[in-house]
Amino acid sequence: MPDGSTRPYPDENWNRWDLKPATADKQFVCVQSVVVDDADMLWVVDPAAPLLAANVIGGEKLVKIDLKTNTVAQVIRFSAEVAPAGSYLNDIRVDVQRNTAYLTDSGLGGIVVVDLATGKAHRALDGHPSVKAEMGIKIVIDGKPVLRNGKTPEFNSDGIALSPDGSYLYYQALTGATLYRIKTDLLRNASISAEAVSAGVEKVAKTFPVDGLWMDRQGRVYLSGLNQKAVLRLEKDGQIQTMVQDDRLEWPDTFSEGPDGAIYITASHINEAPAYNEGKSVRREPFAVFKFQPK
Repeated sequence: MPDGSTRPYPDENWNRWDLKPATADKQFVCVQSVVVDDADMLWVVDPAAPLLAANVIGGEKLVKIDLKTNTVAQVIRFSAEVAPAGSYLNDIRVDVQRNTAYLTDSGLGGIVVVDLATGKAHRALDGHPSVKAEMGIKIVIDGKPVLRNGKTPEFNSDGIALSPDGSYLYYQALTGATLYRIKTDLLRNASISAEAVSAGVEKVAKTFPVDGLWMDRQGRVYLSGLNQKAVLRLEKDGQIQTMVQDDRLEWPDTFSEGPDGAIYITASHINEAPAYNEGKSVRREPFAVFKFQPK
């Protein structure tokens, strides 16, 4: 809050899950992403897989909150076909003009497309190389490889960005080094064959391990560089330049853009979690959201 205090949002009930499957569809199980669309609505992605464990059946959902009233306006629950066991719905971008949302699945790899008017959803690009982690890619922070059980963790399609006109969706596997894009009209039409959708995938740039993506109003793609502790930007000429580098950007992740063009970025410290440190948490507070004004 403006005075520095905190409170449950949108209310206490949504944040008091009792760990029972029967209530998982009515309360937050595991909030992964919160994004505000161009109509000033807040969308909350709940993959219902706490600590990357098994999905809580029936808990996978998308929650729309009206920021004018701070109340839940819509809940879209996902079936087992859309969010099967092993999935992890991660990040979201919303096209207000087409009333469509696009989500990445970083668990199995894939894109989930949601018709926000009807609540119907379908999966796209399942099994396609562009949504899968790449072999040989390493996450190294402060000279220390990020390992789980002695191996580099495999995170599939994660970061996602939507072009200003809504015609292209950009995405990348976190444990990857290639940025891809695809025309959104190929994704929205569930009747198009998987082969035709796959044929529409385009390679955009060679990159590095990236968690968060963002495209600004000028069509430039921002990338959160895990290994670099930095925010970088893919320019229209294909060059990647460092916008800001700071040791406090420990595993930079989710982006947002303010009305004045300021870019906000979180530092999640995921590499300090017990899973990547032989069962011991080495996390250091404070956790923070940072802001910078790009040129």
